[in-house]
Amino acid sequence: MDPSAPPRAPGGRRNGRTTSRNGQELRTYARERLIESRLTPNAISMVGLVGNLVAAALVTQRLFFLAGVAFILGSVMDTLDGRYSRMSGKGTLFGAFLDSTLDRLEEGIVLAAVAGYFAAQGEDFAAAMCVVAVLGSLMVSYTRARAEALGVECKVGLATRPVRVVLLSIGLIFAKGAGIGDFELLAPSIYVIAALTIVTVFQRVWHVRNELRLAEAGAQSGGKAEEL
Repeated sequence: MDPSAPPRAPGGRRNGRTTSRNGQELRTYARERLIESRLTPNAISMVGLVGNLVAAALVTQRLFFLAGVAFILGSVMDTLDGRYSRMSGKGTLFGAFLDSTLDRLEEGIVLAAVAGYFAAQGEDFAAAMCVVAVLGSLMVSYTRARAEALGVECKVGLATRPVRVVLLSIGLIFAKGAGIGDFELLAPSIYVIAALTIVTVFQRVWHVRNELRLAEAGAQSGGKAEEL
């Protein structure tokens, strides 16, 4: 055995470095092939839309577990399109606009289907909370967009989109009749989303208020310094 050779881990691996390097090379190769393909960020966005439409249709059929899986897959595609856009350089201004628009639409479609289910079951309060959740989600997105138009970064708050996706996914997969244990987490997940989105809107309004006040104070102090 060559004493100068790097020590091998059990199973013949050199401290796991070979496996790590091979995995990294494989990811790099896959990423380069994906970038060279004709796939566009807009196509990924549309696949995400289809996934959420399927999820909504499955909710109407009371197939909650499958709806949860479709919703998760569609939401994953929603996160991939922006990342792929930056990675591949294929992104466009319209693509960014389309991505944001479809994100709002997809979330609303699934929540509307859930609201329809609750209404059919006679659960009026849960159906009303779905409406609050939709409105709150839209306001969370609007406050960020409006803040950024004013030059203020606004990503604060509890109910960001990934959090809302996780909560709704849990609710769907562990809904009554989904087939995974004796759970009923759909209504509670809606209540949590509704509450957190309202809190997040107030968090973002407060954040923007403080940031704009700081900017105005800085501008005023800068103006006085120039006068001196």
